Amino acid sequence: MGKRVLYWHRSDLRLHDNECLARACSEFDEVLPVYIYDERHYRVLDLGFRKTSHLRYRYLQDTLNDLRENYRKQGGDLLIAYGRPEVLLPELVAAHGCTALIYQKEIMSEETEVEAQLGVNLKSHSCNVLPVWGRTLYHIDDVPFALDDIPLTSKVFRINTAKATEPRALFPTPEKIKVVNLEDYGDVDQSAKIGFADDELATDYNADAFPAGETAALERLRYYTFDSELLTTYKWTRNKSLGTDYSSKFSPYLAHGSLSPRMIYHTVKEYEKDVKKNVSTWWLVFEVVWRDYFSFLGLRFGDKVFYPGGYKQVKTDWREDYELFDRWKYGSTGIPFLDAHMHQLNRTGFMSNRGRVNAASFLARDYEIDWRWGAAWFESLLLDYDVCSNWFNWNNQALHLYYTNPVHQSLKYDKAAEYITSELAYLSKLPTAYRHAPWLLADDELEKLGVEEYQRPEEIYKKWNRSISNIQKLIDEKLQPERNEE
Repeated sequence: MGKRVLYWHRSDLRLHDNECLARACSEFDEVLPVYIYDERHYRVLDLGFRKTSHLRYRYLQDTLNDLRENYRKQGGDLLIAYGRPEVLLPELVAAHGCTALIYQKEIMSEETEVEAQLGVNLKSHSCNVLPVWGRTLYHIDDVPFALDDIPLTSKVFRINTAKATEPRALFPTPEKIKVVNLEDYGDVDQSAKIGFADDELATDYNADAFPAGETAALERLRYYTFDSELLTTYKWTRNKSLGTDYSSKFSPYLAHGSLSPRMIYHTVKEYEKDVKKNVSTWWLVFEVVWRDYFSFLGLRFGDKVFYPGGYKQVKTDWREDYELFDRWKYGSTGIPFLDAHMHQLNRTGFMSNRGRVNAASFLARDYEIDWRWGAAWFESLLLDYDVCSNWFNWNNQALHLYYTNPVHQSLKYDKAAEYITSELAYLSKLPTAYRHAPWLLADDELEKLGVEEYQRPEEIYKKWNRSISNIQKLIDEKLQPERNEE
């Protein structure tokens, strides 16, 4: 029968630059690639919503369909299962006579505990376990820090790592993949076993705006760089929220591993050589290294990131106000710039970086609600959810970084309120300046203008006064010509 290896796919849903796959194909006669929907990822949390929403599930489903199709083009296929990996994988090893199991290592306890139990369950099998590091741009063995000494600032991490090493070369995509022949490789759609309700699956993310999978990832990388040269202006557009091209949109692909961070890096280096090298090309690599930094912080601090006071254990006193939390979740805080971003998140599973900063700051600093509730909501919905990026970003915004004023941010990044009205169309009935602060109008004025559905903020905070005054100036400037005509 020859040597067989079971390749357990996790957040590495691609064929390109994949050390696990490259080793599986070069060191073994046959490969059995498998993806397992872990039933625990779809449980309902105490907060009342699923750990993984239908939006994330649909995106993953599309990613797996693309991965399966890419395997088939190479002469292989992808086995799909549902359950608990530490239970199912030993059964598959035994059933198919696999002499080794290879997989990409993860970071946080939820994943590493599965790895540990898997090792225990495989002890009675004649099977070598081959964990491989592949999540980050910089390999774990090349970073010039012991894990206990990972710096507390990204700058120190970035500068010293860049001085000490470079990202490794890409692994070639295997030209032919000899997969174990099975009668049934399983159905990619496991929604019935997960137990999604019909109304959950009735709405879907916009698959055209956020196409999933390795094929779309490589097309997007090519489009954003050499085809459109949008990369050249990335630094100056990245803080926008409207449209698809203001940022790279690589993050969902990175989160699922359908695009390798090294592939991004090496493509940017080619772009710098052949097209242009500037602050934008530097900044995109900076963002990929920032993602690395959070991954290595996860290795250093582990579950401390989930504490109420975060990994630095800041003293906190959070409110448990479910009514306000619902207002935040569903975009009815009365702050249009924030609400528009929350509407987009709930509708598509995506939100701009600018929206995420404001959403996190508002929930923790204004509502003073436990930031972990918000991080869990993002985990449920975000197509680009990554445990380290999500939880460390929330940790920093809620506990360490400066306060972000959503009224000021609205004027700064969406002065014409185009993004606001793209998500909250009813506000287009208001004069532009009022779209940033509809609460400046009385109820009868709002009713007259046909925006009765607007819900006023729970509180107007004094720290917004200067920004509100700037909005009032815009209103007065608009009214002044009318007064002069009178």
